[in-house]
Amino acid sequence: MDIQAYIQSGIIESYVLGMTSTEEAAEVEVFRTQYKAVENAIHEFSLIIEAGAFETAIKPPPSLKQSILATLKKEGLIREDILTVPAPQEEARVYPLTRGNSWRTIAAAAVILLIVSAGVNYYLFREYNNKKQEYQALLAERQTLLANSEIYQTQLKEWQTAAKMMADTGMSMVKLRSNKGKDDAATIFWNTKNRDVYLMVNKLPEPTTGKQYQLWAMVDGQPVNAGLLDPQCTSVCKMKNIPRADAFAITLEKEGGSAMPNLRSLFVIGSV
Repeated sequence: MDIQAYIQSGIIESYVLGMTSTEEAAEVEVFRTQYKAVENAIHEFSLIIEAGAFETAIKPPPSLKQSILATLKKEGLIREDILTVPAPQEEARVYPLTRGNSWRTIAAAAVILLIVSAGVNYYLFREYNNKKQEYQALLAERQTLLANSEIYQTQLKEWQTAAKMMADTGMSMVKLRSNKGKDDAATIFWNTKNRDVYLMVNKLPEPTTGKQYQLWAMVDGQPVNAGLLDPQCTSVCKMKNIPRADAFAITLEKEGGSAMPNLRSLFVIGSV
């Protein structure tokens, strides 16, 4: 197993943020005991989340303490002398709460702490949701980049294949051109040994909805179906094996192909 690829897949971040399924979380728990790299990745991302929480934490304003004490005084839950700071020359005395209001003071303090705690929890929850959305956006962007990278790698391999075919002396190259222009709209690579046919798309326009390009081999003046062009193929496309041909042509047919070519929709043609 490629453990680095597993770590870079985003599963560690999802696990730490609590976004994994039960099965995924169980899998991570197993791997973190088997692979030190997984355990280190979990620890490092946890530290990043913790550091971010401390950086964005809100310090209570200095007036909060006095505001709480003033509220308790107004409600008659503590005595005035409790709010008075003893003079430096006097010995500080502790004024205990009276029995009659001790439970009320404790209850009021608990309520105030509950309110403050609820506010802090709401803030942290909001920050968590913001970070979660940012993380999901980054993860989606990463997946898009990976998908684009795979597309580019596939196209690169196809062009490398085309370069090899061009260098192969056993390949016969047929350029297909339209009657309106001199540019090569497509190129046929025809293997003279095994008779395999490859079509390299150059400048064929995007087919209209419900239409598909079809390759034809002209044999003794008769068209032979050489295959449909896959819409997903944008470079070198493998077509049908053609034992013999005098020319190749491409027409735009209905999606799924036709038994006979529609000559009014002939795009390009080239002689062997």
